[in-house]
Amino acid sequence: MGYKRILLKLSGEALAGDKHTGFSEEEVMKVAAEVKKVVDKGIQVGIVIGGGNFWRGRSSGDMDRVKADQIGMLATIMNAIYAADAFRRVGIKSKIMTPYAVGDVTEIYVRDKAIKAMKKGMVVFFAGGTGHPYFSTDMAVVLRAIETECDVVLSAKAIDGVYDSDPNVNPKAKKYDTMKMSDIVDQKLGVIDLASAVLAMENHLPMVLFGLNEKNSIERAVAGEKIGTKIDA
Repeated sequence: MGYKRILLKLSGEALAGDKHTGFSEEEVMKVAAEVKKVVDKGIQVGIVIGGGNFWRGRSSGDMDRVKADQIGMLATIMNAIYAADAFRRVGIKSKIMTPYAVGDVTEIYVRDKAIKAMKKGMVVFFAGGTGHPYFSTDMAVVLRAIETECDVVLSAKAIDGVYDSDPNVNPKAKKYDTMKMSDIVDQKLGVIDLASAVLAMENHLPMVLFGLNEKNSIERAVAGEKIGTKIDA
C-alpha cells in the first residue's frame, strides 16, 4: 500500500475493553505493541484518541453544550497521557500536542513541529480536539490528518467496519468492504459526522474503519490488508 505517514484514530470505548469505561491496561498495551511494530518499519504515526470511555458530551442531558464539549476535550487529553505512557513502556518516544495550553503536561500544537517529530520516529498524539466546542473528535482527526499530510486515516473502533444498519440491533446487517466518502455524505450514514466527511472528501483523504479487537488489526490495516471498510475519498 505504501503508506508513509498515517493518522490513527483510536476509539476511547475500544481502549476501555470489556469494562466500557476507564482503561483496560491489557488493551492499551496491546495497541502500544502493535504501533511499535509499525513505527519500527519506518512509518510515521500521528494519533487521535476519542474520549467516550470517560464522557459522552452529546448525551449529557440539559448540560450546556459548550461546557459538555470542553469536558470531552479534556477526556481525550487524559487518554493521550495514559496511552503515551504505555507507549513509553514498549520503547516508543511520543509527544502530546494540544491546541491550547495544559500547563507543562502537553505542548501547543504547531503543524511544522508535529511533522518534524513524526519524521524523527516519534508518535504524536493530537489531543484536546480542535480546541473549540461543537466540533467532534472526527473533525480533529480529519483536520490534523490533512494539516500534517497523512496518507490515510486508520480508524480503530469497537465495531469492525461500516454496516447498512446497526449490527447490534439487526443480525442481518450488511457490512461494506469498500465505499466512497460521497456515499457517507449523500446517505448521511453517521459513520463520521457529516462536516468531517465533507472535509475529508474535499481534500481526497481516504479512511479505513476496522475493529480494534481483531488480531493484529492495526498492523494489518497499515499493510493494506483487506480489513474493515475502506472508504475512498
